[in-house]
Amino acid sequence: MRPIYLLATILATATFAAHVRAASAAETVIERVEASAATFRVVRLADGLEHPWSLAWLPNGEALISLRPGRLLRWRPADESTTEIGNVPSVTDYGQGGLFDVKPAPDFSETGRIALAYAATGDGGTATRISTARLAGDRLTELRILFDAAPRTRSTRHFGGRLRFDSTGALYASFGDRGARDRAQDPDDPAGSIYRFPVNGPGERITMGNRNPQGMAVHPSTGAVWMHEHGPRGGDEVNIVKPGANYGWPIVTYGREYSGSTIADAGTGPGFEPPLHYWVPSIAPSGMAFYVGDAFPAWRGSLFVGALRAQLLARLTVTDDRVTGEERMLEGALGRIREVSVGPDGLVYLLTDAEDGALYRLEPL
Repeated sequence: MRPIYLLATILATATFAAHVRAASAAETVIERVEASAATFRVVRLADGLEHPWSLAWLPNGEALISLRPGRLLRWRPADESTTEIGNVPSVTDYGQGGLFDVKPAPDFSETGRIALAYAATGDGGTATRISTARLAGDRLTELRILFDAAPRTRSTRHFGGRLRFDSTGALYASFGDRGARDRAQDPDDPAGSIYRFPVNGPGERITMGNRNPQGMAVHPSTGAVWMHEHGPRGGDEVNIVKPGANYGWPIVTYGREYSGSTIADAGTGPGFEPPLHYWVPSIAPSGMAFYVGDAFPAWRGSLFVGALRAQLLARLTVTDDRVTGEERMLEGALGRIREVSVGPDGLVYLLTDAEDGALYRLEPL
């Protein structure tokens, strides 16, 4: 069924914090979307967010929102107010670089510990850095650098930057190829890979052959970490993170050069992990979440993926470890969807990537 969008009148907004606007009451911006398995409205909760990148829920129901230029916000659903977090580490706002994902650790309630991914400058250029810190009130303390994805480069592209904790408390972090594709096949180079950092002990590279992974989610039943990554002109992929796996970039890919010429003769091959799902042409996926709430019963178990280039929300149906279908929603309605998250209320939240980005919520009708 083709979704139906009915635009609502936009109400006036008020300023709560610098460069962030939040309405005194949530604003319905799309009154009705009739999707195949649910009907919902789209509510805008805040705008004026400068290139928001990630949304992370805290145990008390509040959320952290990272902004790529290097700001971290606390958003309170109760009154829809926003407060800026102080003492955020210095990030390099450079091309696609900046502050990326922020996630609370499983023991956050006891320790206040969070993980951050961001672009950091040093000798030779920038690299994606993973750090931990403690959130004390509205300030970060006890910052500790966990890993720098060196060697550094002056490239402006493909930082990765997505984080996820698994059920054991281990932290998974993604690193892009930094625009130098052959780095993804170098076993001694962290570029183009997924790293796993156990609770105690050093991190290790567990995958290779990834171009620019910017989505990760933990399967609610199996506990497996799923990821997606950007292809070039086509070839975006959804995969399961398997330690020791090589996902093939750039030796095999369903994508093509931006000029249209061939990169590889095949999309997969012997010795390479085939994708569970891929897109041609590219949708530029970003953000990823399994739906486990009660607000949309027919969506349970679905995998949601935001899209930057295609400006849509994809709902993938999943059976065991297979993607069995895709539904596209909100095409062109909100702009570039950077982040997808399921809140503790069982509703779906979206962040849009723009100088005046916004936080949205999908509510059932």
